[in-house]
Amino acid sequence: MESFRSITGIAAAMLVINIDTDQIIPARHMGGPDATGYGKMLFANQRFLGDDRTPDPAFILNRAPYDQALILLADRNFGCGSSRERAPKALREFGFRALIAPSFGGIVFNNCFRNGILPVELPIEAVRQIADEVAHSDGQAQVTVDLEAGEVRSASGHHFRFQTPPALRTMLLNGLDEIDMTLSARAEIDTFRSHDRARRPWAYLDGC
Repeated sequence: MESFRSITGIAAAMLVINIDTDQIIPARHMGGPDATGYGKMLFANQRFLGDDRTPDPAFILNRAPYDQALILLADRNFGCGSSRERAPKALREFGFRALIAPSFGGIVFNNCFRNGILPVELPIEAVRQIADEVAHSDGQAQVTVDLEAGEVRSASGHHFRFQTPPALRTMLLNGLDEIDMTLSARAEIDTFRSHDRARRPWAYLDGC
């Protein structure tokens, strides 16, 4: 799993309520279970003018410098709808490392951590303040998202604190999935099993 500690980069604002997973990656572009290239189809219905994939010059992610954005600013309930796991994959393949919104669809929120993306919940007033600052600089005012410090920093020096579920924070900081997290406690697990085997030998098969 990809780790995340702190990033500084361009932020693109899509301040629309209820951007669902079918907008993030339309079902017709999902492919098979092992398919890749989802980033090319991120927001396909908005990015392209037709099936020939002609870029819509009005769409923010088709315009410099936002086409190089590392951070996406969104409105409430980002990633709602289905549990589509390709949604965070598409966001990461496009290049995003952090999402900032007032709230997220629960499954997408959790899956972002497993795809190297940090979802940050901030009040809508804070998100709009960051978006306004970026817009007034024509996208040049870079934003810092710092998981270690638990804060977002704007180019003008404003600091916005955020909290992250402790287990998911540890996983992302260290690039660990749930299995890796469990194995990191292998010594404690082995100690417990040794003591428990002595107390309840009947609960263990030979060699287990």
